[in-house]
Amino acid sequence: MTLNLCVFTPNRIVWDSEVKEIILSTNSGQIGVLPNHAPIATAVDIGILRIRLNDQWLTMALMGGFARIGNNEITILVNDAEKGSDIDPQEAQQALEIDEMHNLACLFVNVK
Repeated sequence: MTLNLCVFTPNRIVWDSEVKEIILSTNSGQIGVLPNHAPIATAVDIGILRIRLNDQWLTMALMGGFARIGNNEITILVNDAEKGSDIDPQEAQQALEIDEMHNLACLFVNVK
């Protein structure tokens, strides 16, 4: 038995396919969802969505939103999402370093 998972942002559909299981970061912690899960609506936290396809696990970065689970369908609407396979590690590291320098500069400006 499978679940139909749809992950979308205001601009695009990021995922629309059947999966075996997911692990979702919510505002109250992580939840695992298998077929025949009890119906639930929840806020989605910024974090990693783990998706199981047969014996393979995939990841997706989610930028907060909402999820609805019921009748073996999972609908997740988030501000933004990126498949783990689409993230360039070097580009992500550079963006992190730039953000850290910006935050450090803001600290110095606020101290004066």
